Amino acid sequence: MTQPNVTRTLRLTVLAGSSALLLAACDRPLDMDLRGGFGDGFTTAHAATGPLDERPAPDNRGVISYPNYQVAVARRGDTLADVATRVGSDVGSLSRYNGIDATVPLRKGEIIALPTRVSEPSPATGASGTGPITTAAVDIQSMAGGAINRAPATPGVQTTALPSAQTMTRENPAKQTGIEPIRHKVERGETAYTIARLYAVPVETLAEWNGLGADFSVREGQFLLIPVAQQAAPKRSAAVPATATATAPAPTAPTPTSLPGTGSPTPTPPSAAKPLPPVDEKPAAPKPEPAAAKPVADVGKTTQPASSGRMSPPVQGSIIRAYSKGKNEGINIKGTPGAAVKAADSGTVAAITKSAEGVPIVVIRHPDNLLTVYANVANVSVAKGDSVAKGANIAKLRPGDDSFVHFEVRNGFDSVDPTPYLN
Repeated sequence: MTQPNVTRTLRLTVLAGSSALLLAACDRPLDMDLRGGFGDGFTTAHAATGPLDERPAPDNRGVISYPNYQVAVARRGDTLADVATRVGSDVGSLSRYNGIDATVPLRKGEIIALPTRVSEPSPATGASGTGPITTAAVDIQSMAGGAINRAPATPGVQTTALPSAQTMTRENPAKQTGIEPIRHKVERGETAYTIARLYAVPVETLAEWNGLGADFSVREGQFLLIPVAQQAAPKRSAAVPATATATAPAPTAPTPTSLPGTGSPTPTPPSAAKPLPPVDEKPAAPKPEPAAAKPVADVGKTTQPASSGRMSPPVQGSIIRAYSKGKNEGINIKGTPGAAVKAADSGTVAAITKSAEGVPIVVIRHPDNLLTVYANVANVSVAKGDSVAKGANIAKLRPGDDSFVHFEVRNGFDSVDPTPYLN
């Protein structure tokens, strides 16, 4: 698959998983357009319980880059033409993608979503690091250097501080780290207040992140970044104060040494002082046979009609991406373009929504607190509230390279491997 298709798949995975999570969580605000994060995505559902982080600073072009999307931050008096010139994009594409006329003046700090990726930020463009902002990783070298530098001085011991991270990465600048926010596309009838309630964040912080005006007005088709929770500083153990006097260990008696040429005394082996335990000559009990491994969906495996499994495959085809907890919360099944997508089990249609790209997502509720999610489909033939039978047609596969369905099974709040339900 091409890179755009991979990116689209990741977005669809995040969008589809959120629908199941929020339908299952009755004590959380209902996400009407089903766009929260899940798995390895970030959710702001509890962000209001703690301080929120500030929006990352853009580079000199105004670009903020994340693995799955990029945005540009407008300057006072900018138009889309100014932004397009500065980031090297097409003004017509920016206008269509953001639903705004190219000649309309933009507010300072307003977020403009980029339909295609531009060159990544780097120190050459005024960024603090290079590449997109990704999840922070532990820098062992920096931690070790900091521990040595913080250690109290000890007489007779010389230490040398490790080089700083900036010195070590001067030729290869450090990657920028952080959390990728949810990117919400404003639908008709939504306001900044309803969006803030949807993600449980203060409307003032939402406005600061997205350069909204004093009236917090938003427009249909506008993209908003949802503020993320502030990252806690790493815990450090209490260091010994410089003024404190450490208790010196008690002196030990010097080890006697023999004169040259006289040899060294032979130590007494432990077995001479304490005999070894008796040998147990009883045969060891046979080890139990290992339990059969849980079946895993193999990439390239062809789905088969259900036999003993509770559910039937929504599409007959090959699995092009397997389930991986935290990375891919379902399986991707590729089939013939236009083929029918069927309900894996009988149930009730709980929700029908669309991704930011307008691709339908169907969620079906089943007995025993189970949900199934069908993303990246077309021509949906059911409606919310419909009762569907197992194997009933609910949609069709999209044409071309996108002729696959992203299929998930959710047990309450958590995603589970769909394979055991299909085998």
